Amino acid sequence: MKTLLLRVLAIVIPAFLLTSCKKKDEETTPPAPVELSTRIVAENFNQPWEILWGPDNFIWMTERSGKISRVNPETGAVSPVFTIAEVDARGEGGLLGMVLHPQFPSVPQVFVAYNYSNGGSYREKVVQFTYSGGTFSSPNTIIENIAAANIHNGCRLVIVNDKLFITTGDAANTSLSQNNSSPNGKVLRINLNGSIPADNPIAGNPLWSSGHRNAQGLIYANNILYSSEHGPDTDDEINIIEKGRNYGWPNVRGFCEGGEQSFCTTNNVKEPIKAWTPTIAVSGMDYYNSDYIPQWKNSLLVATLKNSRLMQLKLNSSYNSVSETNEFFTNSYGRMRDVCISPQGKVYICTGNGSNDKVVVVEKK
Repeated sequence: MKTLLLRVLAIVIPAFLLTSCKKKDEETTPPAPVELSTRIVAENFNQPWEILWGPDNFIWMTERSGKISRVNPETGAVSPVFTIAEVDARGEGGLLGMVLHPQFPSVPQVFVAYNYSNGGSYREKVVQFTYSGGTFSSPNTIIENIAAANIHNGCRLVIVNDKLFITTGDAANTSLSQNNSSPNGKVLRINLNGSIPADNPIAGNPLWSSGHRNAQGLIYANNILYSSEHGPDTDDEINIIEKGRNYGWPNVRGFCEGGEQSFCTTNNVKEPIKAWTPTIAVSGMDYYNSDYIPQWKNSLLVATLKNSRLMQLKLNSSYNSVSETNEFFTNSYGRMRDVCISPQGKVYICTGNGSNDKVVVVEKK
């Protein structure tokens, strides 16, 4: 009987092991990459800055001149929504970031960031509008009087758990980034009505993180807030934004190295998960987790202005480091300003060349 049992086990166990190995291989083998193509969806825009995918399945867009539009991704038809007359577009400034309320359109609120003139001073604000009848009304200022300049104005917006996160630039004044009394060179966190959350790092202060130069990308995914930030002549960065952390500027560029170590230790500096030298001029970003383009799954997609390319940053299984970097469409369409992703998994890019700007779709061949 024991001999029979051993013979049975000799047959069953190898078969089980083969089946288990096969299942393991099936689970761990990545899907085959697909070939990609691009095409122009719409064009003749003037410096688009933000594109986002709306629940109406339209692409919502800001242009620095003050225009807000909806673009049909299937036909390319453009529906003007509103022009903000107060926008003062000078240098790199103008109408910048935009975000829809998480319950849009049931809660028909749209938040936009833009530069304006206040008594001769150049400033930045965030305003909440109500969307009704295809246009905006009832402007409500959420935060204002943030210093602005011809360069380094940020400014992306993201809503997480009913809190509005705002990236601000240093407005060409590097001292502001380490000054906790200034809203500049920060990631700010406020309630949707403009009040300051009780659990912010400093009571009564919108500051969430400090030490930023000019963060132009912000996305929330995997319970992590990711940001892309322009360096000077070195060290463009991808950062994970955490409560109360300092990101070093202007005392630290990129990683904590050499003489920067002391400042990093003293000031609770968080290093980037990726840095580029020479710089590539990182701008808008989004998180890709669709099966539509399988080789991009679990990646940050970052639009860049230098050499005009889309960067793919593959994340590790913990989503907190970059395991692989690839670039696509180099110099194909000019400066790439922002990127958004449809529920299907198609990727849309807007250019920022200053004339005849475009929305381009990346899809499978």
